[in-house]
Amino acid sequence: MEIASSMLQLGNFPVDKANYDEIKDYFGTFGLTPNQVKVFFYLGKVGQRSASDIAKAVDVPRSETYHLLTALQNKGIVSATFEHPIKFSTVPIQDAIHVLVSAETERLKKLKKSGPILEELWEKIPGFVDDSDDEPEEKFQVLQGGNQVNSKIFDMILNSKNECRILGSEKDMMKFYHASVFEALEERAIDYKILSPISKKSQYIFENMDDTKIKELCSTVKDNLCFLIKDNDEVLFFIKNSTGNNKEMRAICTNSETIIYSKSLLFNNYWSNESTGDTK
Repeated sequence: MEIASSMLQLGNFPVDKANYDEIKDYFGTFGLTPNQVKVFFYLGKVGQRSASDIAKAVDVPRSETYHLLTALQNKGIVSATFEHPIKFSTVPIQDAIHVLVSAETERLKKLKKSGPILEELWEKIPGFVDDSDDEPEEKFQVLQGGNQVNSKIFDMILNSKNECRILGSEKDMMKFYHASVFEALEERAIDYKILSPISKKSQYIFENMDDTKIKELCSTVKDNLCFLIKDNDEVLFFIKNSTGNNKEMRAICTNSETIIYSKSLLFNNYWSNESTGDTK
């Protein structure tokens, strides 16, 4: 039987491609590669399998499959038996999410602690000092992958003196929530404003936040629009591919006055025209 173009075939297991792509995006925020997600998803849905069975089902070379399984075991979300041949299985999805969130939280804690140490070591090494009075140049930084993008977002929040404004789709907001971006905003105790579509699916992520700082974005706004503005001196905006699948997170960060002004104008226009979201 021919599988519709909207379906993805993993061995004898047909999967709705749209749902799978969304799951892959979420796992990608935790640092899992597309092939790691494919292996985890297959095992989670069909149950315990050997490496040979997995390689055939997900269409990945057997040698690479062992590397993928080792990486997933190291992350604590796949286990193996002692029998021959070895069989692999996933932990329950609730446990997998807990393990991944805990690991990411711990990683961020370590980064936060290492920051001042690295800064102190850096200052101990003398370097060339530019005493020119030239105005700061406009710069662009291209960010590739979830780790780079999220690290830059946390850096912007940490260095924000007055406010952060965030506009994005429901999917973007859920990614920010799982990456602890909103927790960082609350801990920093800065003024913030968030514009996003709000449905029953995403309502829970705003439950512990101030309603007056959140407004519901109208559904006519395209879901590939997402940006964060810090203190009107820096903006980070996401770049999505043409298919809208966001297979790999990409963004550009800049201090360009023109771009910051245009994004601020857009945000303020939507903010003044939208109503406060009822997230409770």
